[in-house]
Amino acid sequence: MTSKIIANGILRALGIVVAIAVSLWFLYAIQMVIIYLMVALILTLIGNPILDFLKKRLKFKHTLATVFTVLFFVLIIVGFMLLFIPLIIDQGQNLSLLNTTEIERSILELMNQMVAFLENHHIDAKRIIQDQKAASTLNIDFIPNFLNTLVETISSFGMGLASVLFITFFFLNDRRLFINGAKKLIPDNHEDKILNSLDKINHLLSRYFIGLLIQLFIVFLLYLIVLLIFGVENAIVIAFLCGVLNIVPYIGPIIATILAAILTMINNLGNDFQTETLPTTIYVLIGFCIVQIIDNNVSQPFIFSKSVSSHPLEIFLVILMAGFLFGIVGMIIAVPFYTILKVIGKEFFPENIIIQLLTKNI
Repeated sequence: MTSKIIANGILRALGIVVAIAVSLWFLYAIQMVIIYLMVALILTLIGNPILDFLKKRLKFKHTLATVFTVLFFVLIIVGFMLLFIPLIIDQGQNLSLLNTTEIERSILELMNQMVAFLENHHIDAKRIIQDQKAASTLNIDFIPNFLNTLVETISSFGMGLASVLFITFFFLNDRRLFINGAKKLIPDNHEDKILNSLDKINHLLSRYFIGLLIQLFIVFLLYLIVLLIFGVENAIVIAFLCGVLNIVPYIGPIIATILAAILTMINNLGNDFQTETLPTTIYVLIGFCIVQIIDNNVSQPFIFSKSVSSHPLEIFLVILMAGFLFGIVGMIIAVPFYTILKVIGKEFFPENIIIQLLTKNI
């Protein structure tokens, strides 16, 4: 091996490393564009059934149906903003979630009430809560940071929304063009399999995302009903935050229940702890548990079994493994990604026994 060959190999390796580094930097630099594309793709999957309904049932032309589908999204978003955003911002300020010092003071006061309650029942509160030292080192910055991020996102997402809707329009309107372009790039011997896979993936994920939106809305309404029944102040913002947390499977509802209990106790600081604050919090916890029972036995099985044709235990294991491997993000994308893998597996490896068992309902 000559020195020239070695030098060429080193230069080639350096070139590959530099190309990878530049590619990663480029992806990082355009990360918002990638996010816009992903959100637009999700909206496209949700909008496809609406587009098909307008074309087949109402006999709309393709472009007109696309325009009405995008307008439908605009109306939903504007209605959501007009209905919920002012309430969330107003009630969030009333709740003092944007003030770290205020919420720390509230938690300290709450823990003092809990200490007094436990000592009245002859329980060593110092050993359990270690007086107020644990509370003094408690880092609750994540609460105002979370709401600040939410408010900032709401106030500055105008350009992003316009970009997403613009991309969604062309995804919906030119999907045949994209398919024809893909046909030219796909090898002829795999064309049918790939196109069938894309068609099934589009169908299953469209149903999944629509079902997920319905599930989150149902959970939000049930949370709101529970909070209103027991007279919890700022019920809308608490129900909204807890509903958003349900996007994270299994862990999200637990965090939502704990958050609801803390906020309920903070809202009742002026009342007697033993006769009002504690019973109300327990009732809210019971109500949230009932909501989760309804969700776990009605909403989720319907979405997973009907939309992506997967058994609930199968989905649970997939989400669990994705959570261990990739954290919360993995849990959120686990079901759509697993559905894509199942469809591809059925098209390209139909003779495999494991694939046959996992995809028998697809």
